[in-house]
Amino acid sequence: MSNERKIPDAETRAHSVNKLHELVKCMDRHIADLDELNAQLEADNQKSPLAAYLKRREQRLPMSYEEYSS
Repeated sequence: MSNERKIPDAETRAHSVNKLHELVKCMDRHIADLDELNAQLEADNQKSPLAAYLKRREQRLPMSYEEYSS
């Protein structure tokens, strides 16, 4: 058995490179979709009454429990 690697022919390399380019484009589209979803969720969170309450509560409390115990 030989451990020597064989370099594929030009056609096989070109096909592999094209498939990789397609994969990267697909991943880029999915990442863009996730970025858009993240932005929508962040905007919804900022409008949330719970988020507003937690923000006001955080501003009222001088220190968290962890800060007191250290």
